[in-house]
Amino acid sequence: MTTAESGDGRLEEFLADPENAALDLTTAAARCTKALGLQHSVVYLADIQQRRLVPLTDVTPPLPVDDSLAGWTYRTQSLRVEESESGGMTAWIPLVDGAERLGVLAVHAPSLTPAVLRRGRALATLLAMITSTRAYQDSFVRRTRANPMRLPAEMLRAFLPPRTIGTRHVVSTAVLEPAYEIGGDAFDHSLTDTTLHATVLDAMGHDLASGLTTAVSLAACRNARRTGADLPELVECVDDALAHWLPDQFCTGVLAQLDLASGILRWSNCGHPTPLLIRDQRLLVDAMRRDPDPPIGLPSLLAGRQRQTHEIALKPGDRVLMYTDGVTEARGSDGAEFGLEQFADYIIRATAAGELAPETLRRLIHSILDSSTSRLRDDATILMFEWSGPAR
Repeated sequence: MTTAESGDGRLEEFLADPENAALDLTTAAARCTKALGLQHSVVYLADIQQRRLVPLTDVTPPLPVDDSLAGWTYRTQSLRVEESESGGMTAWIPLVDGAERLGVLAVHAPSLTPAVLRRGRALATLLAMITSTRAYQDSFVRRTRANPMRLPAEMLRAFLPPRTIGTRHVVSTAVLEPAYEIGGDAFDHSLTDTTLHATVLDAMGHDLASGLTTAVSLAACRNARRTGADLPELVECVDDALAHWLPDQFCTGVLAQLDLASGILRWSNCGHPTPLLIRDQRLLVDAMRRDPDPPIGLPSLLAGRQRQTHEIALKPGDRVLMYTDGVTEARGSDGAEFGLEQFADYIIRATAAGELAPETLRRLIHSILDSSTSRLRDDATILMFEWSGPAR
């Protein structure tokens, strides 16, 4: 029998051995499980569309996110326990890297004592960190894909940040479809100690040139952001980058900065759909409606004036939706366009039900994709962030 002391000692030895840093995820999971004195564990990773939980072992079948206890754990980020078919018990534990949902961990044991559950949670935390360092490996990527990916999508996926980032005071989450065929849509979000940066872009077309336009725009945005550029200067840098490197290309976009202490949101709308503000479970239709500037990459259309920077004060609990027109132009089950009202109503009802923000967007985009008569007429991107109040 493994005592807590011996388990802690083995884990310490595992972490101290530099050779373990280069292990593949399957081997690392097995050795960590043994080091913690646990009987058996299996890592399940969410596929790129968050429909299946794919195990790292080939002898175990994938599980559906929408119709399994493991999926319930993934959707709600909460522990679930069940009897194993082979005897004993299984604990399903969320696998989370910061705010990003990676998958779930199955821990099998004859009985689930407090010590086993404590070590299982420790194992999930450790494996989540290991997983985040392996995300660039082809073996990892292949397991999370169900279909071949087109070249423009491959290029853009390499630029995208995690789907979800956040702290106790703000969460930003996004989805992007069609996952394997995107051409010009992209999102970006990043956190500093004081600010949430959020961007949604939509380049015209669905070819490699569209993807390249978006990729250059994302790179220019990050480059300016990382040198401390304020929002007007940041947008100008993206304008200049496209005008210099891709003079025949342009894209629309919303670039925003949220001050985490005050809740002041500043944004620039470059020919893009108006962001939506949801407050107290109501859509404030015109709260962020402003006359948009010309698309990014067309500074000549500004006629010598500066781009506009808009400002609004958020209240704790406010949710802001930034999206591309592929969302509202999607056809629903009745053949009609999805539209702003239905889009916002879905978010409001999910918020009232206490649903996690990443799960709300996952279910929303699937409701559009899975209808028998619906279809996306364009790439569809949604980025939603919620400010909980000032950091103390």
